[in-house]
Amino acid sequence: QTQLVESGGALVQPGGSLVLSCAASGFGMKDFAISWFRQAPGKEREAVSCVMKSGVLKGDDSMNFLDSVKGRFTMSRDSTKNTASLQMNDLRAEDTATYYCARRRRGSPFCSANPSDYDSWGQGTQVTVSS
Repeated sequence: QTQLVESGGALVQPGGSLVLSCAASGFGMKDFAISWFRQAPGKEREAVSCVMKSGVLKGDDSMNFLDSVKGRFTMSRDSTKNTASLQMNDLRAEDTATYYCARRRRGSPFCSANPSDYDSWGQGTQVTVSS
């Protein structure tokens, strides 16, 4: 059974850091593109960061979708632990949201910002940035 479980969300002050983790079971993360999305109250779900299927690119296969997180957020994958992480630095109030990890549908190794391209989602973890 395919499952994704996020953890690491918390209340943090502006300028602080958090590391979100996504643990997969039932499949190997290295075989799929994996993304982090977020959704704030009253807003649409948006893609934050992604890592392509392992082996598609030599070197860094991660990317950020949002200009607002470039230089602050870094996504990584640990194939031995079957987990994906999102390192978030210099957090801002506008980063407040529920963060989800998702697995892209089999068939494309590349990243996508379209939630409809993903077939498995975690339950989400809450990140609140406030003083």
